[in-house]
Amino acid sequence: MELITVILAILIDQISKYFVVRYLKPIGTFPIIDNVFNFTYVENKGAAFGILQNKTLLFIIITIIVGTILVYSIIKVPSSTFYKFTLSMILGGAIGNLIDRVRLGYVVDFIDFKFFPAVFNLADSMIVVGAILLCYTLILKREN
Repeated sequence: MELITVILAILIDQISKYFVVRYLKPIGTFPIIDNVFNFTYVENKGAAFGILQNKTLLFIIITIIVGTILVYSIIKVPSSTFYKFTLSMILGGAIGNLIDRVRLGYVVDFIDFKFFPAVFNLADSMIVVGAILLCYTLILKREN
């Protein structure tokens, strides 16, 4: 189950980015809901919100370290299936962005909510949703 989650996360991310590069890059922005939501092509050479621009090697090293810890936790730490699912979502998203950094030197972002200060991608979404679910799981586990 965990391997399938990781592979699906990577595939969804990379396929979406393929279409973004192919069809959105030439036009830059495509409005979905005026003044609320656009698809906007961005080459992000930094981290969240564009911080630490041009530190690609640092991000690659950090992703490899965190990815290794996630793989170890998924395989070795006895835990629930849901807990492992959240770790797998985070790992899949991290690998999706790692592929971009290694292959392109930047991450392709395209989800642009006008009220949010950054453009992001599906890998970022998987990391954030996985982290939120992980926190929720850890909080519930402590209360029992």
